[in-house]
Amino acid sequence: MFRRILIANRGEIALRIIRACRELGVEAVCVYSTADKDAPYLKLADRAICIGPAPARESYINIPKIIAAAEIADVDAIHPGYGFLSERADFAQICRDCKIEFIGPSPEAMAKLGDKVECKRTAKAAKVPIFPGSEGAIEDEEEAVKVASEIGYPVIIKASAGGGGRGMKVCHNEATLRTNLRIASQEALAAFGNGAVFIEKFLEHARHVEVQCLGDKHGHAIHLFERDCSTQRRHQKLIEEAPGPLIDRKKRDATCEAAARLIKTAEYSGAATVEFLMDEKQNFYMLEVNTRVQVEHPVTEMITGVDIVKMSILVASGEPLPYKQKDIEIRGHAMECRINAEDPEKNFMPCAGRITTFEPPGGPGVRLDTHVVTGYTVPPNYDSMIGKLIVHADDREQCMNRMARALREFNVGPIKTTIPLHQRLMENADFRKGGVDIHYLERLLK
Repeated sequence: MFRRILIANRGEIALRIIRACRELGVEAVCVYSTADKDAPYLKLADRAICIGPAPARESYINIPKIIAAAEIADVDAIHPGYGFLSERADFAQICRDCKIEFIGPSPEAMAKLGDKVECKRTAKAAKVPIFPGSEGAIEDEEEAVKVASEIGYPVIIKASAGGGGRGMKVCHNEATLRTNLRIASQEALAAFGNGAVFIEKFLEHARHVEVQCLGDKHGHAIHLFERDCSTQRRHQKLIEEAPGPLIDRKKRDATCEAAARLIKTAEYSGAATVEFLMDEKQNFYMLEVNTRVQVEHPVTEMITGVDIVKMSILVASGEPLPYKQKDIEIRGHAMECRINAEDPEKNFMPCAGRITTFEPPGGPGVRLDTHVVTGYTVPPNYDSMIGKLIVHADDREQCMNRMARALREFNVGPIKTTIPLHQRLMENADFRKGGVDIHYLERLLK
């Protein structure tokens, strides 16, 4: 096991990793920007090192500064969390070159699964269902038109090197395809430093279902079943739950097994999430692979009892997975609401500022992952998520009732948050029935 780990992240995921380190008897070193200098979680680390000013490019995604901090603190490993440098194969390679263990996949496995075009090739080899579309990156406009005519409209243009809706355009005809191809490529280049895009068939009424997987350095890979992440806005998830509601047992098993097979084929170690879109007949098509721990990992932890963050550290240190597939069972139902410092009434405008009231919920089956306390100031420089409210119960109906109760108890002010929107969703008849698609929330908010 490692002696000391540097956490190359901030906020609730930094705190989550500190806690995992504590329970493993490992020292935790945090880095922070000047915007986070007063963050309460820094006091829980064994050491905290300032790496620069507020802009992420000058701090949290500045690789030389991260490596310098790791060398100053004499760490054995770096945990990237999610976002920032977590899916950068070049960062994983630099860690390797500096003899620092990257807590995540190897640079080779990350390159194989992190790039969407290469990932599709690997999935095809592993016999994982994929969307019809271009074999690789689109080279020119005429090739795009040809592919679209073969698979039929609507189609979607996607960035090869990233996600989160950037570089992504839905096209219903040739004219919009020609117009959007250049725009998508420029967006991808600006966001990810790579303008490569590809084309896939677009599902009008899809559900977003993802499978949590774990792999180790001994060739073992397992799945921890699926999560439904269909309640989202502009490709950003708001609510995640596990297991996915109304999914046929045989379809679930086949999809989860395919996901684990893909991870094993890629010789992947660490936590990974294989994302799928599911059509109205519950046919699954692989969307992408997130080569890191996910924001919504607590949902899976609640239904399986597996500590995903601890497992990522253990397997990075060379330990084999302590579980076989037969050991993993679904226990009850779990749901997570992302609490963002945003105003849903004003098109989700970010609401940075000082929090003077912070009264978190509690009681049976309630978990709150947050770095926020009363008096904390939400900086305007980063993602607006201030916490994740997770609940667990025996079944989905009880889980929604418990979430509704917890949301009523949760009081944050004076800044605006997404708590009222989540309360509204817990009372919505369509949401309570399950099976909402990825455009459900956008229709609801019109």
